[in-house]
Amino acid sequence: MPVGTYGAVKSLEVNDLKQIGSQIILGNTFHLNLRPSLDIISHFKGLHNFINWQAPILTDSGGFQVFSLGKLRKITEEGVQFRSPINGDKLFISPEKSIDIQHQLGSDIIMVFDECTPYPATYHEVEKSMQLSMRWAKRCYDFHHTNTQDHGTKRGALFPIIQGGMHLDLRKNSIEMLQEIEYKGQYNEFKGMALGGFSVGEPMELMYKTLSEIMPFVPTDKPRYLMGVGRPLDILHSISCGVDMFDCVLPSRNARNGNLFTWQGILKLRNARYKKDDKPIDENCTCLACQHYSRAYLHHLDKINESLGDRLCTIHNLHFYHELTAQARLAIEENHFNQFHQHNQHLHNPIA
Repeated sequence: MPVGTYGAVKSLEVNDLKQIGSQIILGNTFHLNLRPSLDIISHFKGLHNFINWQAPILTDSGGFQVFSLGKLRKITEEGVQFRSPINGDKLFISPEKSIDIQHQLGSDIIMVFDECTPYPATYHEVEKSMQLSMRWAKRCYDFHHTNTQDHGTKRGALFPIIQGGMHLDLRKNSIEMLQEIEYKGQYNEFKGMALGGFSVGEPMELMYKTLSEIMPFVPTDKPRYLMGVGRPLDILHSISCGVDMFDCVLPSRNARNGNLFTWQGILKLRNARYKKDDKPIDENCTCLACQHYSRAYLHHLDKINESLGDRLCTIHNLHFYHELTAQARLAIEENHFNQFHQHNQHLHNPIA
């Protein structure tokens, strides 16, 4: 899922995304609430109309952004008080407030408000954080059901978030507590299951190990979503563990930095060797950039900071990610995913 934090995937417009093959994009509750504000988005009767994207939107709850504020925020049982990173104003967000904002945005997939556990942290700190997130998940669950029932607002699909850091027992406990919330509530409100607290500074080998250990315990009757991950090989490894959904800013961010994903490895566009290279980024790619432009031209656009270069490179990287997951689906259907995974172990290597 391409990330459009403020309601836009950087440098692209909706027709670009449609042509690339994007079917769902991300927005961010925290940022959209600050800018342009709920008042403006409500004037347009929701985020879909405001950005002219008539397809599904997933909104992150804002928990990770609050986590990123560091000393600018104070966490209590009720929620999080923080200073606006825009003007320094005092603000407050609670689990209920996060869900209410997402309802007003008209989100199709709504994430519960959680505390993102940092890495490294002690076992006690991780357990305390996870327990708080589970209590907040219950409040989100109750508010989501009551608010949509009582006020007739759009019923998006609510996803809880499994926390517990790199500790298998805490992750398992988190899953059990989320299942108990739904069992006791009897509303069947949890439509998927997300895994948070990964890719927050831990060694990649530890993330792989923890994910491999916990995935057998994650229910298989709902989509399983790994938040904020990642690189192509991270995605393939996670698929091998049973993950279904991904989002990451990496394809668009790397594109703007001249790092392009190809089936041969990473092409570093700023390298002088591409000044006169008449080949496309990837000769096996069918994206707009590869069909019509050379590496030399894209190198030139990057050199002069021309925004067209950002657009074309972002189109290519997102096209590659969609093609990667499409090929992974096909490999699963044809029962040779392990071979596909092994065959593509070089994807993080620079092109020789």
